[in-house]
Amino acid sequence: MASTPAVRSLEKAAVPHTLHPYDPEHPAGQGHGEAAVAALGADPRQVFKTLVARVDGALTVAVVPVATTLDLKALAAAAGGRRAAMAEPADAERATGYVLGGISPLGQKKSLPTVVDESALGFGTVLVSAGRRGLQVEIPPADLVRLTRARTAPIGR
Repeated sequence: MASTPAVRSLEKAAVPHTLHPYDPEHPAGQGHGEAAVAALGADPRQVFKTLVARVDGALTVAVVPVATTLDLKALAAAAGGRRAAMAEPADAERATGYVLGGISPLGQKKSLPTVVDESALGFGTVLVSAGRRGLQVEIPPADLVRLTRARTAPIGR
């Protein structure tokens, strides 16, 4: 299995995790998160997508269930800002070190402020990108929050 910065960060922290590879090809109109859910037969409330936004101009990571959309106003409030907008894809890739569709909240090149949707805490484990398209990692949500130094808030709707 490919070692990515996300997987290495989990190994270094001795966090129990399970890798879930899948075929990253998906039909047009289907997002990367939806493709992961379909390929893995997973619960879309338990699979989380990693989005990068700008809150008052500063890059901020939002981790929300595939079953929801990011509430930008809620993200801004959770991050202590006033306004939020999605970041340009090139800015997200440059800051995280990952490509779109494979951005993991773990092992990013720059440590960005992170907000995880509070619904994650309702599961024993959650799935997030392991740092490349076609690879998800399953981990306890408390470890996700701890390793990303995230705050939790209701940011998905």
